[in-house]
Amino acid sequence: MRDVEILHLGRQDYASCFAAMKTYTAARGPDTPDQIWLVEHAPVYTQGQAGKHEHLLNADTGIPVVQIDRGGQITYHGPGQLVAYLLVDLRRRGLFVRELVWRIEQAAIATLAFYGIGSERHPGEPGIYLSGSVAKVAKIAALGLKISRGCSYHGVSLNVAMDLEPFGWINPCGQPGLASIDMMSLGAVSGPQDLPDVGERLAEALAAELAAGTLSAATARQSASAGAAATKEMP
Repeated sequence: MRDVEILHLGRQDYASCFAAMKTYTAARGPDTPDQIWLVEHAPVYTQGQAGKHEHLLNADTGIPVVQIDRGGQITYHGPGQLVAYLLVDLRRRGLFVRELVWRIEQAAIATLAFYGIGSERHPGEPGIYLSGSVAKVAKIAALGLKISRGCSYHGVSLNVAMDLEPFGWINPCGQPGLASIDMMSLGAVSGPQDLPDVGERLAEALAAELAAGTLSAATARQSASAGAAATKEMP
């Protein structure tokens, strides 16, 4: 299987990036390369297609809310957060949607482990949460995908070194009271200047997962229960 192209795009306007993902996916042909876009956004809330307005707790923050076509509920993107968009032809790679979700989550777990952070999945709740002896459940990475004609876009966001307050003005991913945390709060990075290095590590982990072989039977069963809430599929 061919390698995936990795694009380091820096700070990007969310609406423009969203439109570019849709355009790239709509124009794909049999030989269009798979890509991972690494980006950072100005403050923005994104609301999944089935998102409920009551999960926006404070409408007077000045942060725009953008309605989009991925699965899941509302989440926040902002400076100091690494976002990896995966534009992948699942059929060409022989991947099912839920297997792709599992592989994305695994790449995030491996990246966090490299920085000494233990993390885990929660069944039925896409994304990555802290593991081990922490006083409160806290989410450190969110995940949502759109599948169109067998190809994915959107992806995973990893909290690296950011202002976490805007997460408190929503129910993150539709989960009331869910705490959000970043790598800097855990002492794993020193600040936003570490975002490029984390991006390199995550991109390498994602590319390795996309190139990996067939999942074991046990892992396939885990992935089957992991991905439905993260995706919105369209013929």
